[in-house]
Amino acid sequence: MEEKKTRYTAEELVEFKEIIDSKIELARKEYESLMRSFRGDDSNDIDDTMPTYKVLEEGSCTLSKEELLVQAERQYKFIRSLEAALVRIKNGTYGIDRLTGELIPKERLRIVPHATLSVASKMKNKNH
Repeated sequence: MEEKKTRYTAEELVEFKEIIDSKIELARKEYESLMRSFRGDDSNDIDDTMPTYKVLEEGSCTLSKEELLVQAERQYKFIRSLEAALVRIKNGTYGIDRLTGELIPKERLRIVPHATLSVASKMKNKNH
């Protein structure tokens, strides 16, 4: 009778850590880019010299900034989730479904390395 695996091996955790590290690097670059755009650091336009009486253009600019901020907030949340996954790797709880205690399949963790639920648990949890 084969014993059911309850944790990933150190070698498997190294693979997941590498995936997470690369995703964090990309996510941080994207976050910084969004924040530069939000602050106007990358701007090469004439916003600061234009007359401010063009209300429709100002509204459009405000909406664009709000959209940038929403995207930046989502990116920041994603980074925090990835960082939490690194903590789970360090404390040995990475890849364990938080509802069932079973291992989340490797395929899912390779695609969504910050996952804390298997697809089945996520679907079951969504219905409640």
